[in-house]
Amino acid sequence: MARLILPSKSLAFSRKSFLGLISPAPLQVNCSVNYFRNTAKSSIRYRQFLASEAIFQKKCSPLYSSVPRFKQLSRRLNCSVATEDIPKQVEESNMEAPKEIFLKDYKKPDYYFDTVHLKFSLGEDKTIVSSKITVFPRTEGSSPPLVLDGQDLSLVSIHLNGKALKEEDYHLDARHLTILSPPSGKYDLEIVTEIQPQKNTSLEGLYKSSGNFCTQCEAEGFRKITFYQDRPDIMAKYTVHIEADKSLYPVLLSNGNLVEQGDLQDGKHYAVWEDPFKKPCYLFALVAGQLQSRDDTFVTRSGRKVSLRIWTPADDLPKTAHAMYSLKASMKWDEDVFGLEYDLDLFNIVAVPDFNMGAMENKSLNIFNSKLVLASPETATDADYAAILGVIGHEVRNYHVSGMLEIFPQLDGQQVMLVTCRDWFQLSLKEGLTVFRDQEFSSDMGSRTVKRIGDVSKLRNYQFPQDAGPMAHPVRPHSYIKGAEVVRMYKTLLGSEGFRKGIDLYFKRHDGQAVTCEDFYAAMRDANNADFANFLLWYSQAGTPTVKVKTSYNPEAHTFSLKFSQEIPTTPGQSVKEPMFIPVAVGLLDSSGKDIPLSAFNHDGTLESVSSKDQLVFTTVLRVTKKEEEFVFTDIFERPVPSLLRGYSAPIRLESDLTDDDLFFLLANDSDGFNRWEAGQILARKLMLNLVDDFQHDKPLVLNPNFVDGFKRILSNSSLDKEFVAKAITLPGEGEIMDIMEVADPDAVHAVRTFIRKQLASELRAEFLNIVENNRSSEEYVFNHQNLARRALKNVAIAYLASLEDQEFTNLALEEYKAATNLTEQLAALAAIAQNPGKSRDDVLADFYGKWQHDFLVVNKWFALQAMSDIPNNVENVRQLLNHPAFDLRNPNKVYSLIGGFCGSPVNFHAKDGSGYQFLGEIVLQLDKINPQVASRMVSAFSRWRRYDEDRQKLAKAQLEKIMSSNGLSENVFEIASKSLAA
Repeated sequence: MARLILPSKSLAFSRKSFLGLISPAPLQVNCSVNYFRNTAKSSIRYRQFLASEAIFQKKCSPLYSSVPRFKQLSRRLNCSVATEDIPKQVEESNMEAPKEIFLKDYKKPDYYFDTVHLKFSLGEDKTIVSSKITVFPRTEGSSPPLVLDGQDLSLVSIHLNGKALKEEDYHLDARHLTILSPPSGKYDLEIVTEIQPQKNTSLEGLYKSSGNFCTQCEAEGFRKITFYQDRPDIMAKYTVHIEADKSLYPVLLSNGNLVEQGDLQDGKHYAVWEDPFKKPCYLFALVAGQLQSRDDTFVTRSGRKVSLRIWTPADDLPKTAHAMYSLKASMKWDEDVFGLEYDLDLFNIVAVPDFNMGAMENKSLNIFNSKLVLASPETATDADYAAILGVIGHEVRNYHVSGMLEIFPQLDGQQVMLVTCRDWFQLSLKEGLTVFRDQEFSSDMGSRTVKRIGDVSKLRNYQFPQDAGPMAHPVRPHSYIKGAEVVRMYKTLLGSEGFRKGIDLYFKRHDGQAVTCEDFYAAMRDANNADFANFLLWYSQAGTPTVKVKTSYNPEAHTFSLKFSQEIPTTPGQSVKEPMFIPVAVGLLDSSGKDIPLSAFNHDGTLESVSSKDQLVFTTVLRVTKKEEEFVFTDIFERPVPSLLRGYSAPIRLESDLTDDDLFFLLANDSDGFNRWEAGQILARKLMLNLVDDFQHDKPLVLNPNFVDGFKRILSNSSLDKEFVAKAITLPGEGEIMDIMEVADPDAVHAVRTFIRKQLASELRAEFLNIVENNRSSEEYVFNHQNLARRALKNVAIAYLASLEDQEFTNLALEEYKAATNLTEQLAALAAIAQNPGKSRDDVLADFYGKWQHDFLVVNKWFALQAMSDIPNNVENVRQLLNHPAFDLRNPNKVYSLIGGFCGSPVNFHAKDGSGYQFLGEIVLQLDKINPQVASRMVSAFSRWRRYDEDRQKLAKAQLEKIMSSNGLSENVFEIASKSLAA
């Protein structure tokens, strides 16, 4: 899929700290604005819109006044997608109000396509696209009208079997071209269209980015290239002829294999690409421009040599080494773990600075946002390195499951597999499987516990708020994050061996098919002869289940009981919910903190054994499938402390009767790393909520000494992984706390979190200073877990100390900033200094911009850091930054950095005077005329406006109503704004 992502592969910028930009340290989100990780499917009309993902956050404010204006900046800095000025006014659109279509409305196509021949004549003013499509009816002898999708196209001509059609033979409107009476058998349809990529600011279809042509077709971008049945269940073989000016566009790329190239008259040249395998049109890709490649090879397990090429502008080529390493590592991992071998002889990746997504897995020609390809120690953080590793791995794996080819030597010899999703309602199937495999790859390449923490944090801070808001939807159609959790539950229930059996059967059964979520479920069930009862409800019921657990111990019978009850909240369109199938991984700890061997438990009157003949069992998976049920463990000879939902075995909210003492015990002793972290987070959330209540009632804030002591023990435990410690000592984000409040109070939550941070910094000052001292290094930058973990812990410590607003610690951060040999540590020090307004902050921000003004990706971090500031009335500073010469409203990355970053400051975006809401409302309307996808992600920040107090509700509602009343509003923005208002 078109992959949107944030640093650190949890991958969201952090509101807990700016370290989300720096290292895979603690990540939080508290505002609903999509960033790099969402999907191009935002244009799909028939799905409930993807409401929110991740945004930037933190304390920093702009320094626009002290930054000199430059008369001219390099093209690489501006990354301008369009060659014309941003329009001040756009003509009203005549489009109809969007119509929502449901899964039950799915119908098979009346026609299929066999082959597609495309010819592109790329020009500076216009591009001519000629298509020749071989069409045949689904039912032989039938000839209903053929309806083709098309948008922003100028029709030049239509020929059917070589004969030009008259105007009365077809109907053309703003969205469709309909052939009224096509032949009843197989025929050739030739269509010539004219498009203007240089004016295409939506970044869908074919457009120009920094002088180069490129495409983005998922989900419905192909209809902006030529008239076509733009749906995923139409698969055909493509041959693509590209011709262009050779001096301007020396590189001509498309999917598949290069079969012919040569020179033409008038300084032009051409290239012909042929893809030997069928694919849906959303995987079509074309790139033309002045690019150079880093070349390498990968030898597959069967001995084939695959050519690997990463294309960028020449100046950026040195920054592609890590991307190439990531590509090769991912291809090998897929072979070793899943038996998947890349099937073509060429793999191209192109870095594009103007891209709505993070990356797109177009077959053999992956197009990536530059952010997810370019990296050097001086210009990329640990988080960027991790993101590149993960997203390149994601797209390689998405290649294998989203309509791509797979070789399974273990299945009937060397068999080629092709499976795609039948319709966009099945998006969570391919994306969920891909994200799960992506998570497993990143876990194997680093710390599995820390990766799991990051993934769960992302789920909670993105998916859970969406589940509780007007955009709530089931896993199907497009919840890829929760979809990955569903795939993980299969593996939890079946084990690694059983899961692999299910995967193999899935591809064996569905070779060459367009499939559904039910097909995947059936393969898992049948391959293991498993009873999954109501498991399919995960695909159809919206909302986050809440599971409550009550414990009891019987010392006479030596039994320990866990009583479960579950409830799924009402969501829009679903008021009645059935109990879900919830796997709960459980372990029991004795009084010394060690795991108790488990032998058996009683459930529904049956004694079920969990013991293994070969080894002791310390964790078992309970299958909770009813509204209420009980599991009673036998042979438990002392009251245990239960470790519930180990590894976060199901995407639920868990409530238990564990005491604070139990949680502190788990924090100190649990062998499950995730639950050890989770115990600390539960304690922190409880503490913060209690202090918020005190703050709202004007009571003095007092920090529980046990909490401070718990932090101290973690900091002093040298046996713990340093990256885990960095996660464990980071407080829950403000958004996470507001999400569990009945009425969200941004001011109170911010005040409490600031108070706790300062108290911890003050009382643990010596420990934090010791961490900084012991984790410095002047060695050359190396991206590996040991060094990444060291930097993450040191950076968190510096951030804590800087919160004290003491000149001593400002000087310490300044020293770290000046001594830093890599961007990870330099940006962390800058973020620490930027917490506090003053001359030091202004000077260091100006210095940083002066150093990096010609690197657009680093400048984006500079924008984000300032935009996320909690300094009062920061909206005015952000308004000034809109006019900065390095900012361009047409570039999604810059919008996400500055506008998305601003929405990440609760106290400014949710300012009581409504200034933050007004600012975003104005920006959304401007953006909607330029790039509706980006605008829709921005407007999603309003989606949970009813979570706040009455005054804020009125102010936010007013902006939504203003947006809805705008002439020519895009479908993308209309959908989110209308659903938000109706909530």
